[in-house]
Order: sequence, then structure tokens, then C-alpha cells
Amino acid sequence: MLLGATGSGHLLVEFGAVLLVIAVLGRLAGRVGLPSIPLYVLAGLAMGHGGLVPLRASEDFIRVGSDLGVVLLLLLLGLEYSTDELHDGLRSNWQAGLADLVANLTPGFLAGLVLGWSALASLVLGGVTYVSSSGIIAKLLGDLDRIANRETSVVLSVLVIEDLAMAVLLPIIGVLLAGGSVGEGFLSVGLAMGVVAAALVVSARYGNRITGLVATRSPELLLLTVLGAAFLVAGLAEEVQVSAAVGAFVLGVTLSGQVAETGRELLAPIRDVFGGLFFVFFGLQIDPGTLPPAILPAAALAAVTAATKMAAGAWAARRSGIGPRGRARAALSLVPRGEFSIVIAGLGVAAGVEDDLGPLAATYVLILAVAGSLAMRYAGVVPWRGAPPGPGPSRPRVQPTIVP
Repeated sequence: MLLGATGSGHLLVEFGAVLLVIAVLGRLAGRVGLPSIPLYVLAGLAMGHGGLVPLRASEDFIRVGSDLGVVLLLLLLGLEYSTDELHDGLRSNWQAGLADLVANLTPGFLAGLVLGWSALASLVLGGVTYVSSSGIIAKLLGDLDRIANRETSVVLSVLVIEDLAMAVLLPIIGVLLAGGSVGEGFLSVGLAMGVVAAALVVSARYGNRITGLVATRSPELLLLTVLGAAFLVAGLAEEVQVSAAVGAFVLGVTLSGQVAETGRELLAPIRDVFGGLFFVFFGLQIDPGTLPPAILPAAALAAVTAATKMAAGAWAARRSGIGPRGRARAALSLVPRGEFSIVIAGLGVAAGVEDDLGPLAATYVLILAVAGSLAMRYAGVVPWRGAPPGPGPSRPRVQPTIVP
């Protein structure tokens, strides 16, 4: 029916152009050694209202694609974790995770209040400043050959805790943005936590049986099964006021073994396509003319939260017995913000909770995605005080816990 609609040719031209722009920017990002997320957001700004080449026919279509992108982002993230990894990460680093939450959500929340925003808009901004970018960090850890470093396990544990915290924050923010009461928000959180806990129990006790039911030698059938289950679970979660993203994450955690490994390989390219559309669509919603006034507050907030994130990372590494160079690398590795900050900001922008939220969040993410990536790259080059020369302590080579 889409192809027969009036103006469908124009829609396909615009949509094809968007995909080609994403492809070119992705290659450019790889060439210069920077994450692609900031470039995708900039592309959205250029193609949105007030941009250089505004889109018309394909904007609604891209919005649908961006919704699918959020589900796939969280699904792939859940597939990276096993129940044991989540349990071990919580047990060994829950104190560092709590410190990370307080140290990095608080500045965003207070900044919103100082700017005269409502408590709800300030809470959304706190979520934006809290969560590090798992995708950017994991990619750079692999590119920089630091997966085997001792501090990397600490970094990944903190990211695990942040992702679990997202399972709590997203329902709260989603219900409040929809106009629900605080009581409804806590009810939604309780339901979300119950679903997550139940999924973890099911995964631990019946993971092999579920894997056996889903497993197939046909990549096509496996892809259809996992995608169908993901969208079904995400939709059901949305119907009971639990975030669709949380539902996808829970499903990803439930699947394990060969199904999870093969599923990651099959879904990663699809995730990258629709994830790119998500970041482009976020930029489409923001008028570039509103960005200049947001530069100074975004830069100040970025400086503060980069420092608090570094302090949390260094403290977590120190508690694990990591040396000075490793603590420095762990601290800088947590600075980049990216996909989940945009996810939270996107909820607030869609709900119209605060006109300045989109420009401030976009500028903030652009600053820390680029600055954090550069900091990670040069962390192993700068001679830190008290640290001997060399690559620092390492452990036997392992596969990354998170793959972007």
C-alpha cells in the first residue's frame, strides 16, 4: 500500500537519501576514528525543520524506523548479558554503581531546576547526564585493544548496572510523561522490576529449554523468531505501561547460548540501520536555530558530569585493586554519552515536557560523545603520575561482554 500511495516516489527518494547519508557518515566516522552517533544527530539537524535540506514525505516513516531502532538497541544489549554476568556484576560493583547513579544523575537534575524547568523535565535531564554510552565505549575498547585490561571488567560492570538502572528509570519517566501519577509510576516500576526478576529466574532455570525451542539451523527462521518475539514482547510491555525498550532488554537477557550468539550476528546489521534512523530522527525534531543558546549550558554540564563520571570510574577501579594507569583509563572510559541519553531525551521531546530539552540534550551528547572518545583514545598515551611506562596490567584475552 505504501508504494501505491500518493507521493510514494518522493518518499522513497528521501528515505533512500537518508540511508545513503547514514552510510557515508558511518564511513567518515570510521576514517577519522570517532563514533558515528554525533554525525547521525547532525544529519538529522540538517534535514529537519529549519535545516539545510528539510525532509517532508519520509519523516513519519523515519519515526517508525526510529521506534524499531530503540527496540533493537535494547534487544542486542540484552543478548550480550547472561544471568550469571548480571548477578556477578551487581554483587561485586553495586556500590560503585550506586555512586555512579548519584554522582551523575544529580547534576542534570539540579541543572534543570536552576534553568527553571519543572521537576519532571529536570528528572529527564538527570537521566540524560547519568547513562554512559555502552555502544561507543564497547567499540572503542575493542578498537584500542583494551578488552583484556584488568580495568575493563570494572568498566563493563558499571555499564551493566547502568543498563539495569535504565530498566527502572524508563518506566518511571514514561509513566510520568504520559500524565500518570507518582503512584502509577512506582506501580509501573514495581511491575517492570517484577518482570525483569521473573525473566532472570526463567533464564537461569529454563534457559536451556527456551534456547532449544528457539534454536534452528536456518538463519532466516531464527531471525524471524527473535524479531517477532522482540516486537511482540516490546508491544505487550508498552500496553502495560512498561517501556518497550525494557521489554526488549528482558527478552535479550532471557535468550542465551548459541541462540544469543547467532542472534547477535544476524541482528547487528539490522540494529545499526534502524539505530541510525533513530539518531537521525532525534535530530529531525530539533530546530538547529535553537542550538546556539544551548552551547554554554551544555558545555558547563558536560564539564561537570565528565568530572563526576571520571571520579566514579576511578573509585570503582581503585576498589578493585587497579593501578594508577588503569584507574585513569577506567575513569576516562565512562565519559562518552550516546544512545541511551538520546533515548531518554527523545521521550521528553516527544512529550513536549520542555522546549529547551532537545537542543540542550543534543548539544550535550555531541560534546561528550566526541570529547569522551578522544579522551579514551589518548588515555593510554598520557604518562599518568605515579604510573610506570608500558601498557599496564592485563589479564588473559577474553571476548567483550558488550558488542556495539
